[in-house]
Amino acid sequence: MGRTLSQPESLEEIEVGPGGAQVGAFFDLDGTLVDGFTATAHAGHRIRRRQAAIGEIFGILEASVRYRIGRMPFERLLVRAAGYLRGESLPELDELGEYLFENRIAGRVYPHMRDVVRRHQDSGHTVVLSSSALTIHAEPVARNLGINHVLCNHFQTDAQGRLTGGIVEPIIWGERKAAAVQDFCRENRIELGNSYFYADGAEDGALMRLVGHPRPVNPRPGMVAAATDQGWPVLTVPRPGGRRRLRPGAR
Repeated sequence: MGRTLSQPESLEEIEVGPGGAQVGAFFDLDGTLVDGFTATAHAGHRIRRRQAAIGEIFGILEASVRYRIGRMPFERLLVRAAGYLRGESLPELDELGEYLFENRIAGRVYPHMRDVVRRHQDSGHTVVLSSSALTIHAEPVARNLGINHVLCNHFQTDAQGRLTGGIVEPIIWGERKAAAVQDFCRENRIELGNSYFYADGAEDGALMRLVGHPRPVNPRPGMVAAATDQGWPVLTVPRPGGRRRLRPGAR
């Protein structure tokens, strides 16, 4: 069974381990660095501003439910969401993403994970935000945490910088995220065997199995099962505001 890391141990192990840029520290975004899903801030903004039609709202809700019960691949969910933004200006969406981070997301960043990121940076590690989120959600968080490398999904745009409704392929998720990280490591001479990966969902099991220091963070049920099977140490961190996330089955 995977052991649970206390907060001081999770920082101390980084400090006493090998330093240098050849060690990678890869972080998932939603549920790992940030409590919940960053995309909900954008969806809520569109609803409050009455920019989202009723069909869009119900369409996203339906797609989300189908994804959660395993009847829609993540790639289709992402493309469907991007389709509702067809014609939007990417520079304007980037500005909105920064605004929403400052006003809706910043307070949801796990304080302890800020410390984990900083400890890796102090050790000279190559710190990377590796997420299936889109740029407008991932990049503001990376900038705030001082993370210079971001592997995430990108909107397709036309010559005027407006969204076409598509996502640049290959879409980063699951095994494709693992492949993107492997490519990044080869290009930057990073040793996966000495590297860390922090994530909460079972879809990231492929990458967890590649790194020398797999670190499930507040894991969801599928990742709990994988951590138990593989003996991965589990990092349980308090939610922003001091509340601790309940483990599956707890009350």
